[in-house]
Amino acid sequence: MKRHLVVAIMLIFILFPLAGQKTKDVLYLKNGSMIFGKLIEIAGDQYKIKTSDGSVFIYSLSEVEKFAKEAPHYDGRKTEGFVYGLEAGLLAGDQHNEYSAPFSFNFLAGFTINTKDIASLGSGVEFIGRPFSPLFLEYKHLISERKTTPFIFARGGALFHVGGGDEEPTGSNIYNNPYNYKGGGSFAFGTGISWSKEEYEAYLSFAYRYARTSYEMRDYSLGKVTYDNSLNRLEIKFGFKF
Repeated sequence: MKRHLVVAIMLIFILFPLAGQKTKDVLYLKNGSMIFGKLIEIAGDQYKIKTSDGSVFIYSLSEVEKFAKEAPHYDGRKTEGFVYGLEAGLLAGDQHNEYSAPFSFNFLAGFTINTKDIASLGSGVEFIGRPFSPLFLEYKHLISERKTTPFIFARGGALFHVGGGDEEPTGSNIYNNPYNYKGGGSFAFGTGISWSKEEYEAYLSFAYRYARTSYEMRDYSLGKVTYDNSLNRLEIKFGFKF
C-alpha cells in the first residue's frame, strides 16, 4: 500500500507543474492600457508583442510606460466552448485484492454548456491485470463559478481489452490458463475540487468506480468456462483541462 501511495504522490508532483499558472509579458502603456502576450523583439525605439490570439502589435518607446512579467488578470471561467483534458491516477482498493492498484490514464474532449456544466467524451488506457481501453461519457457540474470550486460528476461507458494474450492455449497444458479476455460495463460517480487558471483548469477528483471484465479458462470437468471479474474501487485522479 505504501508503494501505491508513493506512486500517487509522484504522479501529482509530475502533473501539477503543468497546471501551474504561467506568467506573461505585459506592456504598460502611457494611455493606461495593459497589453498581455509574448514580447517578440525590442529593436531601436519599438516594442513588438504577440498576444494570445496571434495578433502582433508594435509600440514606440514613447507610448510605453514600462515592461514587466506577471500573472495575467483572471477573467473568470470559460462560459462555453470546447475543452480538452488529460488525467491520470489510481484505482485504490484492498491490497489483498487480485488487482492491487490498477493505473488509469485518460484523455477527454468535451463542451462547456453554461460555465458550470461540461459534457465530455473520453478514452485512454487502464491496466486492470490486463490492459483495457475505456470509452465513456462524462457529465460534470461545478458547484459555483468561482476560481476554486468543488464539483460533482458521473461517467458511464465500457472497457475494451487491448493487447495480446487472448488466444486459447494449445498443447499439453491447456487447463487453468486464462485467455480470451473481454471488457464490460463501467461507471463512476464522485466529487472533487477544481482550480481555474487563465487558460485551463486543474482538478483533483475522488469517485466510486465499478467495472466488469471477463476471461475464459478450460476446466478438466466443465470444459470451457467463462469467469467474470467485478472491480469496486476508489478512483483518485489528478488532471487538467484547457
